[in-house]
Amino acid sequence: LPQPRPAAPGPCLLLHRGIVYTGSFHTRQGLFAPPGPFPWPLIGNVAQLGSAPHLAFARLARTYGDVFQLRLGSRPVVVLNGERAIRQALIRQGAAFAGRPRFPSFQLVSGGRSLAFGGYSELWKLQRRLAHSTVRAFSTAGPAPRRLLEQHLLGEARALVRLLARGCAGGAFLDPSRSLVVAVANVMSALCFGRRYSHGDAEFLRLVGRNEQFGRTVGAGSLVDALPWLQRFPNPVRATYRAFRQLNRDFYGFVRGKFAQHRARARPGAAPRDMLDAFIRLQQEQPRLPLEHVPATVTDIFGASQDTLSTALQWLLIFLIRYPEVQAKMQEEVDRIVGRDRLPCAEDQPHLPYVVAFVYESLRFSSFVPVTIPHATTVDTSIMGYLIPKDTVIFINQWSVNHDPAKWSNPEDFDPTRFLDENGFINKDLTSNVMIFSLGKRRCIGEELSKMQLFLFTSILVHQCNFIANPNEDSKMDFTYGLTVKPKPFTWNCPSIKQVFLNFRKREEPYEYIKCQNAGQNS
Repeated sequence: LPQPRPAAPGPCLLLHRGIVYTGSFHTRQGLFAPPGPFPWPLIGNVAQLGSAPHLAFARLARTYGDVFQLRLGSRPVVVLNGERAIRQALIRQGAAFAGRPRFPSFQLVSGGRSLAFGGYSELWKLQRRLAHSTVRAFSTAGPAPRRLLEQHLLGEARALVRLLARGCAGGAFLDPSRSLVVAVANVMSALCFGRRYSHGDAEFLRLVGRNEQFGRTVGAGSLVDALPWLQRFPNPVRATYRAFRQLNRDFYGFVRGKFAQHRARARPGAAPRDMLDAFIRLQQEQPRLPLEHVPATVTDIFGASQDTLSTALQWLLIFLIRYPEVQAKMQEEVDRIVGRDRLPCAEDQPHLPYVVAFVYESLRFSSFVPVTIPHATTVDTSIMGYLIPKDTVIFINQWSVNHDPAKWSNPEDFDPTRFLDENGFINKDLTSNVMIFSLGKRRCIGEELSKMQLFLFTSILVHQCNFIANPNEDSKMDFTYGLTVKPKPFTWNCPSIKQVFLNFRKREEPYEYIKCQNAGQNS
């Protein structure tokens, strides 16, 4: 990117000060501060980031290296690109890079007690440990939780397919984004609160329909946090901050209402019915965790998971319609392994390598969480020869790992077969290289739950539907940037929907209709 050329004494003086500051580090520590582009007064390098900061970071890394420094307003920010730098920070020096900056927006999430946005401390470690055990207990800890997850997901997938069938009737093209958000949010609502909502529930739609607004405000490079002085007078940034504040009040208030209901109906000795029940019980056994952290943590789990998963599904479905030959190959594999007398289930996963490869390639190619929630250093530290002072904001550019030509052959090509070995099985060494859920102490606690849901939704949809793109729409895959990168609105049609989905047994028989006892035997 072209850099602004200093033309006045003010910027020259700032540049001189920067050189002296860097020199002091070298004299005292034997280390330099990271290099980086020259910042403008007041705004720093904000203008250079554009509408896709992850791409700007990758371009700047070609000039300044994988570790470089920017300024957002007056705040120094160190950007890490590439697997080597990111793994060194988050794995080898995990505690030193596990903090969070005290951004104004972060203090508003989950009543200021957020697990995802909260600072690194002993209390935070306890909160994370209890949250992780709760998520596993209701998703992937064993056969019974997996069956419960499948029960919820299959019910939502059935409702989703019926909506698609109605919406696409007569050859109409349908925007699936709202239906996907509600379907995913309902799975998480059932797991967290023991309840699902109608796709027409206006209150629920208003609650879960503001994910994009949330992501724009807390994403790396957000003006709300980069230039907090803009909140002092009327302007769009202040309006964004105030809308974000109200959004978080509404969302946290919704979960606190569920929390109050669960506490009121709790019966001593009764088995927990959902994550909120389980977390309330864990808190009673671990009173070091304040009670208010229970609804705050469940707010994080419910909010983050449904936003992440619905965004991922939108990308997966775009790839299905953009690459019809890939869709056809997935349908052939699912029909061959699963057959037509039942639906795909979790036990089919080892027997559907191409579907699994498609999911991983979609995660890699979209890199829909391009930059993690910003980190902060908890101590003075260094990385790759550069000094990083305590409380420095750290941006982790996951996109740079997933599109590194040194790691991936032709990274800008969409090719699920890159994840298959010569025998057609999943190459687990390669799948572990996809970076989407972060690493280290801040790694997403719902990673396995998310991957399982993506596999199930994807395999069920390709088993039941044949998707075609709207020929009147541009095939270019544009996006909007935020904490998650969301595709621009698109429409599709489902000209054929198989009827096995509509012939389910009643849901009063919760596990029998999954019928996975013979998973994989059709092959």
